[in-house]
Amino acid sequence: MARDEQLKERWETLKMRLTEQFAEGEDLDIDGIIYLVGVQELGQGYRSFKKDEKVNLMHIAICRLLEPLGYYAFDFFDADGWPHYKIVEELPTLKPGEQTIMMKEAIVTYFIEKEVIS
Repeated sequence: MARDEQLKERWETLKMRLTEQFAEGEDLDIDGIIYLVGVQELGQGYRSFKKDEKVNLMHIAICRLLEPLGYYAFDFFDADGWPHYKIVEELPTLKPGEQTIMMKEAIVTYFIEKEVIS
């Protein structure tokens, strides 16, 4: 199976599984899945988050997802238990479609590591 086809198949499987588990009738999009990764990485369980906390959760998720690619490295947990990352390498300039593919690949890899999908 071609790499693109495998990514598409894994992405759809993951999206369906997470939608069934976490969304109430609406399909999760890439931002919703990134948000879930942020909640998972924060490790404080699900609760109501303020708007600025939601932005921070998205940032945590993106850093964690791109860490294996060498763009970020975990730095420390702050006093409130929020993880912080440092930039290791600047992200390349990508077109929007290329950014989406890179993030989907990173998300799929993350959930394979977590044994949610195979």
